[in-house]
Amino acid sequence: MKDKIKSIFKYRIFLVIKQFFWSKTFLLSIVVLMLLYGGILFGTMRYLDSFTNHGEKIAVPDLLGLTSTQAKLKLEDLGLSYEILDSIYDPKKPNGIVLKQLIEPTSKSKVFVKSNRVIGLQLSKSKELTEMPQLLYNEVEFAKEMLVDLGFSSPNIEYEPTTEANGSVLEQKYEGIIIESGARIPRGSEITLVVGRKEIGVLLDLPNLVGMNYADALNLLNTAGFQSITTICNDCESRSDSLNAVVFGQSPEYFENKTVERSTNVSVLINAGEISSENPF
Repeated sequence: MKDKIKSIFKYRIFLVIKQFFWSKTFLLSIVVLMLLYGGILFGTMRYLDSFTNHGEKIAVPDLLGLTSTQAKLKLEDLGLSYEILDSIYDPKKPNGIVLKQLIEPTSKSKVFVKSNRVIGLQLSKSKELTEMPQLLYNEVEFAKEMLVDLGFSSPNIEYEPTTEANGSVLEQKYEGIIIESGARIPRGSEITLVVGRKEIGVLLDLPNLVGMNYADALNLLNTAGFQSITTICNDCESRSDSLNAVVFGQSPEYFENKTVERSTNVSVLINAGEISSENPF
C-alpha cells in the first residue's frame, strides 16, 4: 500500500515538472533571458570596440630632427598626443630639437598605434647651467683641467705681475666680470683666469720704438712680453688718430743692449698725423 502511494506521488510530481517546462510561461522566460543575454553581450562588444578603437591602425611618424612645434603639429594631425620626457644637453643643436622618440616610427618598428596614443619625446637643449668652481690660488694648469672636466671651454689666460702666488689663479672672470664660486653659468662658457706671474728679476730687452707706427710699436711691446704700457699723445682726437700716429719718444729711453724688468712701465709718446718712418733698429 505504501509503495503504491509513493509511486502515485512521484508520477504526479513528474507531470507537474513536465507541464512547467513545456508551458508557454517557461518557454517565454527562456526566450526573454536569451534575448537579454544576447543584447548585453552585443552592447558590451560594441562598447569595447568603440572604447579601444578596435581595428584602428595609425602609423607612428619619424619625428627625429624636427622642432617640438613641428612634432606636435604632425602628431595632432594624426590624432596622436605627445609628452616631453626630458631634455638632453647638446651644444651642437638648437633648443627643442627631437633627439629621441618613444615609440619608434612604424617604418622601423613595424608597430601601429591607436588614436590618442601618447608619444614620448626627448628634446635637445643647447645651454645647461653649471656651477662655477672655486679656482682662486690653485695652480693654473689644475684650474684649466677642472674647467674642461666640468664642461667649460678652454679658459683664456691673462697675467698680472705679482711677488707671490706665481702661476696661481688670482681672479676668475666671466664676460669680463669677476665671478664668485657657486654662481650658475651656461656650460661651455669661456672663463678668463687672471694668473699671477713673478716679474721681479725677469729681464726683457727694451726695443727702440722711436719712428715706428704706434700700432706696430704696441704689437712689438706685447710680443716682447711687456705688460704695463702707457700712451701719451699730444694731439690725438680719436682712436684712429692714435693708431696712425708715430712714436717720437719713449721712457725708459732706448740704448743698445738695454734690459729692464718685465714689470717696468713703458711710456710711449706719439704725435698724430705724422708719417711713419722706417724702424731705425
